[in-house]
Amino acid sequence: MVAMVSNERYPARIEATLDPGLSRWLWLVKWLLIIPHAIILFFLWIAFAVLTVVAFFAILFTARYPRGIFEFNVGVMRWYWRVAYYSSGAYGTDRYPPFTLAEVPDYPAHLSVDYPERLSRGLVLVKWWLLAIPHYIIVGIFAGGGAAVAYQTHNNNVGWTGVGLIGLLTLVAVVVLLFTGRYPQSLYDFILGMDRWVGGRLRVADDRPVPAVPVGHGRSGGGRARSGTAAAGAGTDDRTNGRLARDLRT
Repeated sequence: MVAMVSNERYPARIEATLDPGLSRWLWLVKWLLIIPHAIILFFLWIAFAVLTVVAFFAILFTARYPRGIFEFNVGVMRWYWRVAYYSSGAYGTDRYPPFTLAEVPDYPAHLSVDYPERLSRGLVLVKWWLLAIPHYIIVGIFAGGGAAVAYQTHNNNVGWTGVGLIGLLTLVAVVVLLFTGRYPQSLYDFILGMDRWVGGRLRVADDRPVPAVPVGHGRSGGGRARSGTAAAGAGTDDRTNGRLARDLRT
């Protein structure tokens, strides 16, 4: 039995395209090449955390996410996703990430979040922690314990750090690349699915429950099907979160 994931458009989307002809050896030094990005992102994450607190209170009192803060925060997440995709988040491209918060149409990794016109004052108090607990647990498995800490430290965004499934599977992928010159497509699709689940979650930016599975919004054409058992469990989580969300809306 196979159940299909809802086609409803979720406001946060992570997309990527696997570059053909990836270098067999460049991944060995990418950790060194991204140091300039790491330095800049360190300060950007500090600003992100401070501005997210400001946005939290703005939503609490006005039911609106300040547009300038929203665009900046999404830009930081977008910058981070490009760096992660280039390096240990997927090793999916050899194109060096650009130094910009803006969208770069011809770069193979993309992140976008629809701007919410109005948000619930009550729901903002609980959705970033209480409603997200099941996802935090799975994120810890996918990205490792270090990422789970980073999720809370950076207030609702996860860094691809620590030892988790993403790190282990990207290592397998690049070892295969080293010896065969090919990045396994099925492994890439699975890694990208986990990256979608882990990243791009602005928990104060939308009132809809986060999808319980990595939805295939990306350009890889990743799988959209899951087993009936998994679908039933995920549907229960979504319905529970959805009912609580409706009760808390003002």
